[in-house]
Amino acid sequence: MAAMEIKKNITWVGALDWDRRLFDELIPLPDGTSYNAYLVRGGDKIALIDTVDPGKTEELLENLQETGVTRIDYIVSQHAEQDHSGSIGAILEIFPQAVVLTNEKCKAMLMDLLLLPENKFQTVSDGQTLDLGGKTLEFIFAPWVHWPETMLTYLREDKILFSCDFLGAHLAQSRPLLTDEKRTYQAAKRYFAEIMMPFRPQIRKHLERLSGLALDLIAPSHGVVYPRPVFILDAYRDWVSERTENLVLIPFVSMHGSTREMVEHLSGALIRQNITVIPCNMIHTDIGELAKELVDASTVVMASPTVLGGVHPAIAHTAFLANALRPKLKFASIIGSYGWGGRMVENLLASLGNLKVELLDPVLAKGCPSEKDFQALDALAAAIAAKHRGIGVLP
Repeated sequence: MAAMEIKKNITWVGALDWDRRLFDELIPLPDGTSYNAYLVRGGDKIALIDTVDPGKTEELLENLQETGVTRIDYIVSQHAEQDHSGSIGAILEIFPQAVVLTNEKCKAMLMDLLLLPENKFQTVSDGQTLDLGGKTLEFIFAPWVHWPETMLTYLREDKILFSCDFLGAHLAQSRPLLTDEKRTYQAAKRYFAEIMMPFRPQIRKHLERLSGLALDLIAPSHGVVYPRPVFILDAYRDWVSERTENLVLIPFVSMHGSTREMVEHLSGALIRQNITVIPCNMIHTDIGELAKELVDASTVVMASPTVLGGVHPAIAHTAFLANALRPKLKFASIIGSYGWGGRMVENLLASLGNLKVELLDPVLAKGCPSEKDFQALDALAAAIAAKHRGIGVLP
């Protein structure tokens, strides 16, 4: 990937990772990802904003060479995670006069993660500015999007917000500027769901602060540069709001068909109530897709057979993820089948403590579901419909 100028004297010099399919050994990457770094040339000084994953260091160095840059004065490290900071050491070897510019928390993390010497750092405070000569960088602290040390950088004269992981997307495409809003929206929503959703209260505050900035471009450290900032800002305002949709998500596993039969019956009953239903077989479902659907759902129904007296491991994993991601769900229930008893409901409830939801009566069938069980599922569907009407998502 060649270096590309996104505005005069501001050049994308990052790296694309077309083939990466798993992030943090957890998050599937169906569209690969990018590690965005930006070279900002002022009249007096030159700054590199973020670096790239260590595995892509050579691409960063090649792009810098392509720009003809012979001096870097500052390496602005907005976030200590290695996919953005991992090439700092290599940059310092080539440009030993450079100073790593970051905040105190990030400095401490970088010294731990990269073993960088303390004398290579210069720390900044929230709202502090740096004049590069006709290009003024303003540093905006944004903790918990998604680490405690994260900061953003605003380039005043060019009205560019370098937003680090905030507002990003795991998406590799051949040019840094956004060209396909539909595709990017889905990638950004998935990224939000997987990484940012637990921090909705903090994000609302950061969005409010950013509302006072004039913006021509938003340049995150993953994904694409947004030439229409309102596109991603409005999306985030929606995702972090308390508004949900008339949607029931049903993550399920079925070993011998009984739980699947219950899921299919409940799905039909909900559809007849004019509710959108998304069943997800968790043996095959991409957890990123599940997380994305959790962004808007009003209700989740966990569906599992009983395994050794407890919940199926795939649904236990699903419950753990939902609990960690803290979506804005309003209601939850549990359905499933058992053979001789157990504590499936208790197991699941113990795993969902972070979800501030109203629990609707579970429906458990002994063995193959009977007519009585189907009637209970119809009643559950009616109860969900009534709850959706109560919060105004169902007419």
